[in-house]
Amino acid sequence: MTGTRLLGYGFARERGVALRGGDAPALLMRRGADPLALIEAGRAAGGFPVVLELDPAEYDRALSDIYAAAAIDGGEAEQAVSGEESLSRLIDEMPRADDLLAADSDAPVIRLINGLIAEAIRAAASDIHVEPFEDRVSVRFRLDGVLSERVALPPRLAPALVSRLKVMARLDIAERRVPQDGRVTLTLAGRGVDVRVSTLPSRHGERVVMRLLDKSSALMSLDALGMPPAVLSGFSRALAQPNGIVLVTGPTGAGKTTTLYAGLTRLNDRTRNILTVEDPVEYAVDGVGQTQVNAKVGMTFAAGLRAILRQDPDVVMVGEIRDAETARIAVQASLTGHLVLSTVHTNSAAAAIARLRDMGVESYLLATTLTAVLAQRLVRRLCPSCREPYEADVTEKRLAGVPVHDGLTLWRAPGCEACKGQGHAGRLGVYEFIAVDDPLRAMIHADAREGDIEAHAFANGGTSLFRAGMALAREGATSLAEVLRVCREEGERHAGV
Repeated sequence: MTGTRLLGYGFARERGVALRGGDAPALLMRRGADPLALIEAGRAAGGFPVVLELDPAEYDRALSDIYAAAAIDGGEAEQAVSGEESLSRLIDEMPRADDLLAADSDAPVIRLINGLIAEAIRAAASDIHVEPFEDRVSVRFRLDGVLSERVALPPRLAPALVSRLKVMARLDIAERRVPQDGRVTLTLAGRGVDVRVSTLPSRHGERVVMRLLDKSSALMSLDALGMPPAVLSGFSRALAQPNGIVLVTGPTGAGKTTTLYAGLTRLNDRTRNILTVEDPVEYAVDGVGQTQVNAKVGMTFAAGLRAILRQDPDVVMVGEIRDAETARIAVQASLTGHLVLSTVHTNSAAAAIARLRDMGVESYLLATTLTAVLAQRLVRRLCPSCREPYEADVTEKRLAGVPVHDGLTLWRAPGCEACKGQGHAGRLGVYEFIAVDDPLRAMIHADAREGDIEAHAFANGGTSLFRAGMALAREGATSLAEVLRVCREEGERHAGV
C-alpha cells in the first residue's frame, strides 16, 4: 500500500469501504457494508491488510481524515496557468459535483483550491487569506486567532486563483476595481461548510479572505463554553428574564456570536417565538426564525428589527447594535415586554453602557431596560502535553500587577509533537460580567462614569477581563503573553504603564 487514494471517494462513501494508508494501513469497513465491496477493495490494495469494522459515525469521521488531505503542489499548480492553459478553460472545467472530494477534475488550480480549503478545515482554521504580492501569492490560515503562512505560490497564479474563487462565490470575475462579497456552501466528506468570500483590490491584484463556518461544530451549549460558575449563573439568570436587554461585547473574533447562539439554544424550548436579524445568518438554528440583513434593498438592522416586532416574538436577537436607530428600537422592544439579545463592539462591559449613551439612548431608558452585559475575549490554550511551570521574573510580575517581592508561578509550552511545535491547542474564553442591579440602575440613571460603574460591579465578587485572564494564567490554562495580547489596555493600567 503506497497511498491513501487507491479507492475513489464516491466508492468509499457509497459502498462503505475505505483504504487507509500511512503507518497503520487498514481496510475500513462501515458496519453493514456489502462484503463484496470489501473483496473488491482488497483486490485494489493488492492484498488484505488489517480490516477494521466501524460504526457509521466513526466511519464518516475516518473518511474525512483520509480524503480531506488534498495535496498542495505549487509546482503543478504553476503549470496549470502556463502559456497554453487559458483561464477560461480552468473555469469551464470547474467540477459540478456538490462535494469537493467527489470531484475528479484534473485541473491543478481547482485541485489546489480544494486542497487549501480541505486543509484549512482539517486544521480548524477560521479564515483563509489569499494575498498577492510582487514576488509571490501568500496563503495564510488564521488558527486560534493568529495568522500563519501555509504556502507561498508563484505570483502568476494570482489571477487564476482569484477568478476560481469568485466563480465559486458567484461574484463578477470581470470586475476587479471594487470590493465584492459572496458566499458558497460546500460539502467536505459529508461535513457542511459555509464559506464567506470577500475580495479587495490591492496593488498587486485582488486579495481574498474566506471565512469558514463549519456547520457540524456550529452550536454549543452554554455549559460547554467554559464560563466560570459565577458568570454562567449570572448570564443564565439574565436569559431567564421575560424582558430586558442582554448585551455581549468584545472585538471581532472574540466569540460573541457563539455565545449568543448558545443563549438562543438555551431559550429554544419550543414555548417561545424566537426571531433574529443578522448580518449574515451564520448558522441555522432549528426552531428559530432567522432574517438576514440586506442593505441593498433597505433591509437594515433597524428595518428588520421593526418588522419582526410585528411577528409576536418573545425573544429577539439583533446581530449587532450599530446605530442610534437600532439602539432606540431595541430599547422600545424591551419596554414592550421582549427579551432582546445583541452585541456591541466595545473593549469592556462598562464601556457598552457608555456606547449606548453615545448613540443617543437616554440614561433613564437605559437604566430601565438593561439587564446584563457580558464582555469576552478568546485566548489560546497552552498545550497540555508540553506545558511547564516557571517562576515569573520582575518584568512579568510588574505586567501581572503583582508586587516584585511576591512569588508568581506562570506556565509556558515550548511545543511538542502533539501541538505540532506551536505550544498551543485550541482556545478558551475570558469573561467579564456585569449584572445590572438596583444600585447600578441608579448610577446609570445619574450618568455615572465608566470607572465608577466598573468599581461598583466588581466590588461584590465580580472580576475584570484582565483578572479573569490572570486567573487562567496562574492555573496553567494559558500564558501571560496571551492574556496581555487580548487585554493589553487593562494590563497596562495594572502595571502602571
